[in-house]
Amino acid sequence: MLYLALALIFLAFILFWQSSRQRKEAGLPGGRVIYTDTRGWGKLEKPLYYASLELTGKPDYLVQQNGQIIPVEVKSSRAPDAPYDSHIYQLAAYCLLVEKTYKKRPPYGIIHYNDRDFAVDYTPELEASLLDLLADMKRDEYKHDVPRSHEQAARCARCGYKNACDQSLV
Repeated sequence: MLYLALALIFLAFILFWQSSRQRKEAGLPGGRVIYTDTRGWGKLEKPLYYASLELTGKPDYLVQQNGQIIPVEVKSSRAPDAPYDSHIYQLAAYCLLVEKTYKKRPPYGIIHYNDRDFAVDYTPELEASLLDLLADMKRDEYKHDVPRSHEQAARCARCGYKNACDQSLV
């Protein structure tokens, strides 16, 4: 009986250690994971949706911490000196979706790179800038001739429209 109890305690320790390691690798803050879009943690959740903006998104993680819900976006690359604007806006969109879905405004979100994390404050200014960007995107959706927004051949090389695009850099 003593050996069984010791074995169970040892197993519990191993599982706790593995869970802590996974949480650290994913860049998750302390708290309870309430949503995940990664296959490694179980079933996939349905996307968050905000009908009036026709905005849909699936954050990698949502962590509930001290009554707040924090979105976490995981990137597989090394960290730049500062997060890319596109990553910040993606995270801001998740913050907006969290606010509309859970009726709780996140104070910030986290972008996790392989070697560094960035906490991005979800300020009213960032929200306004996001809403302006979404309005611009909606307006451009019906244009026939939208100019390329970058000068990076690597982005064009990974784009699904590169074969049909007359502005491709590759």
